[in-house]
Amino acid sequence: MSANPRSSAQVRRQERGLRRMEQILDAAEELIGEVGFEETTTNTVAARAGVSPGSLYQFFANKDALLDGVAERYTVASQDFWDQHLGEHVARLELSALIDQVLDSLTEFKTRRPAFWVLFHGSGASPRLAEVADRIRGEISSRLRAVFRFRAPHESEERLEVMANVSVATVRGLFPLVIAAESTKRPAVLAELKAVLHGYLASTIGAGSAPPP
Repeated sequence: MSANPRSSAQVRRQERGLRRMEQILDAAEELIGEVGFEETTTNTVAARAGVSPGSLYQFFANKDALLDGVAERYTVASQDFWDQHLGEHVARLELSALIDQVLDSLTEFKTRRPAFWVLFHGSGASPRLAEVADRIRGEISSRLRAVFRFRAPHESEERLEVMANVSVATVRGLFPLVIAAESTKRPAVLAELKAVLHGYLASTIGAGSAPPP
C-alpha cells in the first residue's frame, strides 16, 4: 500500500517549518546576546536568519513572541545542563570547588546560549524581559537552594532561600566585572568574586558541612 502523497507533503512542510523556526530562534539568540533585547528588532532577526519579515511573522507575531521562543528554548536546554552541573555530586564538593563549579558552569552556559546573560539580567526597559529574567533567576536560585539544603539540612528553608537569592544577586552584580576585565586581569577579578562568595557561605555550608558520600 503506497504512502499518502498528501500526508508526506504535509510532513515535509512541517519539517521545513520547524527548521525555519529554529533558524529564526538561532538568529534571535545571537542578536540578543550581541546587542541586547532592546536593540534587537524583528527586521534584524529576519535579516540575520536569511528570511523575509513576512516569513518571520508566520512563526512569531512580534518581538515579545521571539523573546518567549528564546526563553522557552533556554528552559528546555537548561534542564539537563543544570542537573549535570548543580546536582548532588556538586553539593558534596569542598566549598571552594563547589563555587568553582557553579561559576564555571555559568560561564559555560553563557558560551552555549549567547542570550543567557541578557535574559539573566533582565531590563527595566522591558517588563516582558524582566519577567523572563525573574523566572530564570528563580530557577537557578531554586537549584542552589537544593545544594545548600543538602549541605546544611539543619537550616530553615527561609534562610536557605535568602542565601540562594543573595548568591545569585552577587553573581549577577559582580560577574560582569569578570567579563569586562582584560584577559590578563580576568583571573584575578574572578578570584575576588569567588572570595566574596566563599566568605559569605563558609560559616553555613563551608568545609565539613557536606554529608559524606
